[in-house]
Amino acid sequence: MNRIFSAAAAALLLLLTISTSSFAQKGGSSKYKCMIQMTNYMGEGAYIVVSLIDSKGAYDKTLYVMGSDKKWYPDLKEWHKAFAKKKQDISAITGASVAGGDRSVHVLEIENAKINTGYKLRFESALEDNKYHIKDVEVPLTTETLSGKSEGTGYIRYVRFMPN
Repeated sequence: MNRIFSAAAAALLLLLTISTSSFAQKGGSSKYKCMIQMTNYMGEGAYIVVSLIDSKGAYDKTLYVMGSDKKWYPDLKEWHKAFAKKKQDISAITGASVAGGDRSVHVLEIENAKINTGYKLRFESALEDNKYHIKDVEVPLTTETLSGKSEGTGYIRYVRFMPN
């Protein structure tokens, strides 16, 4: 009788461990290093915002802002409209703008539940007295893209992700 009880307890413990491990992987978030390589343009540093876009194309969350002077935020037109409607404290995710030819590395924290579910990462860029790029880089939020490189179309040459 004692052996049956011990075996049942061990099986239950194993089942709980597997369930908890599976839940931990689906829930929570993961961190990814994001390196942005800029093109060799002339002029001031570009303001770049990294946003999480839902499967319907709406802004879900701001992940990082490169450029800390708030007076230039309206130049990131689409993000600024969404940000004005749904204020988010971005002080902990704000850094310096990025100049032509430079590269910048930041850590992005992404909810695991949003990966492989139709979300996208959008990199918008704006440069003083120059063109604004709403989708300088836009990539599907998948496990494949979070371990690869995506080409830019404006001031960003490419973006590379690496698990942190």
